[in-house]
Amino acid sequence: MIRRSLARLYWAFSRWTLRSEAAPTRPTVLIGAPHTSNWDFVLMLAISWRLGVPVRWLGKASLFAGWRGPIMRALGGIPVQRDDASRVVDEVIALVRAGEVFGLVVTPDGTRGGNTHWKSGFYRIARATGMPVTLGYVDRTTMTTGLGPTIELTGHVAADMDRIRAFYADKAGVRPDRRTEPRLADENAAGR
Repeated sequence: MIRRSLARLYWAFSRWTLRSEAAPTRPTVLIGAPHTSNWDFVLMLAISWRLGVPVRWLGKASLFAGWRGPIMRALGGIPVQRDDASRVVDEVIALVRAGEVFGLVVTPDGTRGGNTHWKSGFYRIARATGMPVTLGYVDRTTMTTGLGPTIELTGHVAADMDRIRAFYADKAGVRPDRRTEPRLADENAAGR
């Protein structure tokens, strides 16, 4: 109730406009893209709180160090040790099997731009858990943000990525100069 009220207040005064398709009603991998600014985190919380979507998100373990740890976990954070990232899939599967409904927010373009391609972890997690993928976006050119369609991945990586690329083709992010094209390093190998 408090989160929803804070989100309503945020959207009432924000220069951004929330435009969204219906929130998913089952666990989903929620892509946050283009990820070009720290403001993306604020927008993601405002979207999820306004739509009533419980979110979990992946963050580098250093974000959870010290006094920040309890706050980050309360906001839905799951720390990722980069040297043992495979553990995350097992943890997400356990949450899904326990019946928790949430959007697992993943930023496949990595850390706020500068990458040449997306990381394939979102694809592997979705396929391993059977979760669909919801396309969340930020677009500075229209000053809109929200959730796009929720799609089922087919396992045909190139075709799935073509659908994702088509959706994000006109989305610029908060800092358009940092946008990374939705392309996996090796789309032929990502689904294996």
